[in-house]
Amino acid sequence: MPLNPSDPLTSPFLSFAISAVREAGETQRAAFRGEYEVHKKGVIDLVTDVDLAIERHFRERVAATFPDHVVLGEEYGAPSGSDAARPCWIFDPIDGTTNFTHGVPIFCASLALEIDGILRVGAVYDPNRDELFAAERGKGAWLNGEPLRVSSTSNLRDALLVTGFPYSVQVDGADLLSLFARFITQSRAVRRLGSAAIDVCYVAAGRMDGFWEEGLGAWDIAAGALILEEAGGRVTDLDGSPFVLRSGRLLATNGHLHDVMLATIADHRADRRRNRTD
Repeated sequence: MPLNPSDPLTSPFLSFAISAVREAGETQRAAFRGEYEVHKKGVIDLVTDVDLAIERHFRERVAATFPDHVVLGEEYGAPSGSDAARPCWIFDPIDGTTNFTHGVPIFCASLALEIDGILRVGAVYDPNRDELFAAERGKGAWLNGEPLRVSSTSNLRDALLVTGFPYSVQVDGADLLSLFARFITQSRAVRRLGSAAIDVCYVAAGRMDGFWEEGLGAWDIAAGALILEEAGGRVTDLDGSPFVLRSGRLLATNGHLHDVMLATIADHRADRRRNRTD
């Protein structure tokens, strides 16, 4: 399926998503390593005036193009009392802001459209590698127009995994690090890139074999989750229950490793419970 936003075979929603993340990525690239203001939203959670400007412009685009739609964005949230039945664009203007502010070229723009509670289109653009990941439900997933497919890795020992830590890591880090250590000892390696959207897209592309994280925002994973599913992967909650976008928890794998990763997480949680009662 063509992914040129001007191609008549590309759906209007996917065309809009592709155009929006590309535009956001160009703004990111122009500002990267330049002068901009950095503010703290929390102890280690950062936001820049670049994040804010990209999201404001995106909201203006949605209002002009789809006036009956709403936006859920990382920086400005969703309109108070917004109608859940209205189509919702879920947007992260810079996923990987900490990397961005430290000059690490691993960040992206991430955008998905949710209609009636179902993710319909998703697009993630990495401006540093000029990589556009995109998907439309039921039609497939692509990287720069080429079909995406997850890896065939079926043994955890052979797997390259990827994860991240929530901003609460300084409070509940022991539990997070304990699970991290368990996966390190059972897999080939575990990476931490600093952008959940890129992490999940890399699983979709077969570069990574599995991803887990909690404490996520819907904007971090909405697009990536759809892209992964359309590339043949599997997404659930960390306990194996159906994936709920706003729960903040995600296990995303190539499918072959899903059950063994669920078992590893379950064993970790059982051990933690036993340790607390001993």
